[in-house]
Amino acid sequence: MTNPLLKDTPLPLFKEIKAQDVEPAILELINLNLKTIDELVATQAAPTWATLIEPIEDLDDNLSKAWSPVGHLNAVVNTPELRTAYNNCLPKLSEYSTKVGQNQALYAAYLHLQSSPEFSQLTGEQQKVITNALRDFKLQGVALAQDKREEFASLSQTLSQLESQFQDNVMDATDHWHLDVTDSQLLAGLPEQAIKLAKQVAEKANVSGWRLTLDFPCYQSIITYADNRQLRKQIHEAYFTRASELGPDAGKFDNSALMEKIVATRHEMAKLLGFNNYAERSLAKKMAKTPEQVMGFLQDLAKRAKPYAQKEFAELTAFAKGEYDLEKCEPWDVAYYSEKLRQKRFAISQETLRPYFPHLKVINGMFEVVKRLYNLRIQEKTGVEVWHPDVRFYEIYDNNNTLRGQFYLDLFARNQKRGGAWMDEARVRRKLKNGQYQTPVAYLTCNFRAPIGDMPSLLTHDEVLTMFHEFGHGLHHMLTKMECASVSGINGVAWDAVELPSQFMENWCWEKEALAFISGHYQTNEPLPDDLLEKMHRAKNFQAGMMLLRQLEFSLFDFRLHLEYTPQKGARVQEILDEVRAQYSVTPIAPYNRFQHSFGHIFSGGYAAGYYSYLWAEVLSQDAYSKFEKDGIFNANTGQDFLHKVLEKGGSEEPDVLFRDFRGRDPDISALLQHRGLTEQAFGE
Repeated sequence: MTNPLLKDTPLPLFKEIKAQDVEPAILELINLNLKTIDELVATQAAPTWATLIEPIEDLDDNLSKAWSPVGHLNAVVNTPELRTAYNNCLPKLSEYSTKVGQNQALYAAYLHLQSSPEFSQLTGEQQKVITNALRDFKLQGVALAQDKREEFASLSQTLSQLESQFQDNVMDATDHWHLDVTDSQLLAGLPEQAIKLAKQVAEKANVSGWRLTLDFPCYQSIITYADNRQLRKQIHEAYFTRASELGPDAGKFDNSALMEKIVATRHEMAKLLGFNNYAERSLAKKMAKTPEQVMGFLQDLAKRAKPYAQKEFAELTAFAKGEYDLEKCEPWDVAYYSEKLRQKRFAISQETLRPYFPHLKVINGMFEVVKRLYNLRIQEKTGVEVWHPDVRFYEIYDNNNTLRGQFYLDLFARNQKRGGAWMDEARVRRKLKNGQYQTPVAYLTCNFRAPIGDMPSLLTHDEVLTMFHEFGHGLHHMLTKMECASVSGINGVAWDAVELPSQFMENWCWEKEALAFISGHYQTNEPLPDDLLEKMHRAKNFQAGMMLLRQLEFSLFDFRLHLEYTPQKGARVQEILDEVRAQYSVTPIAPYNRFQHSFGHIFSGGYAAGYYSYLWAEVLSQDAYSKFEKDGIFNANTGQDFLHKVLEKGGSEEPDVLFRDFRGRDPDISALLQHRGLTEQAFGE
């Protein structure tokens, strides 16, 4: 029987994939690829696009299509068997990647093609594929001496295993903790939906009462709404000590040593390649060119934001003291009293908005936004293999009825599912040998509250923003018109620009014209009332300074961690975080806070020395959106312009070139500040 991972199918065969299939399939493809590459470079003295690049793209795509569902299933329906198979493959894939990246004969073949007469006849997209590949060869250590190449390969394998272990520890720590409550008084203040969900979780576990967990929807409900201060403190400590040496599971899933090893390994790899540190290595594939440029950007923003944040926190503490006689605002009090202040000042909360955002209404509204912007139709397709009953599958068609993309939507939190929200690739668009195009397919994953009984999942407005954000990534992946996989969709896009299409999509969630069909009360279908929309707008930038400083804290910690590492001093993880907080944080930090131990973005998620990308890209996204604000948020010509000049172009051009083509000028930071409400006018100064 053919291994399901080796079948060349338009969509993954999830139901057929077994843990025991994984290693044999990946090993077979790796060995086949290495053998084919050796044959390719040995049999041609004058390689061409057709004889070298196209076969390499075929090999890459075959391996990607086999590995993609494995990595995805490991993140969304994790089992011990699958995790073992996944982790066993990581060093093999890392070794393969390094072997290809350090293959000097292959490197020479690419160089030969770049210097051949054919190169000038290639399309810009094809030239970019070759230019990027030559850059990546150097970043894989192709130019190193043999012993250094071997050292680099070993470090690369080690790093992939360390990062995977980090993520496993976070997932296990999150799943391990729970609190069973039998006294309903403890849950006072919690929204009705949160209480019902806790009841449902308890029933599934065959325990009486209510079960509280560290899944983010549960944690957020308690820290924001629970009147019981001790309960807030208890869950705050459990959440912020996950995978650390402290807290209720102290040392059980501890990431302390892993973080040190991860940063050290990245530094060693960067040094082997001739960089001073990993921050410099990270920027080799980004828009920002120097560490000084990034630090300057972040410090400038922090300097602008801090006065606003200080003022906001002073208002919060005065409010908590005056209204609730709170002597000292502790870390587990900030979200709770912020919500009280928000409700008093604006008479609105995220919970007030939930009934207006049933998940199916939001999904259909999101599709309507895409239809009006880009003249695309999205429809559900049933009967497609999925990994969980909650997952739905959709297709995107253009006005010629051409299938442009397909995607899976997995919205709800559950055990054995990684926290957070993300988009990933199942299939990438590329031109096939028969002249047809492979349809791009995406996984879109969130962790919202599941439906309870017959009641739909009701989203907060923040969760609506999250869904639109991930769908923006999905559109970038699926609407590409590129023919080469390595620059198709999000591939080849500078990491600090990859958030542009995702953050850009969030803007429609604030517009009355769009909310008319994005929202609809789950019982009456009444759209969001004008008075609630007005309150939402007034509250939009509530504590904007505090929120921006928090993002800057993460960004500065990440960048400094990788910029300042030395073997003599080590990573100084806690020390650097403490220094950043001492300089920029205005809210209290619990002494047990080990947020960094679950900071998957930088320790296992691709954002190392790149978390600043969210803010860097926000400058681009808000400036791009300001053109829609000027032309009309559903202006068809402007929508088509963005589609053709940004989304369809993938990584075929540098992002600053694409931005200038769309906007007619370089990006301006003032759009970000305006969007965040961090202007003198906004604060009446």
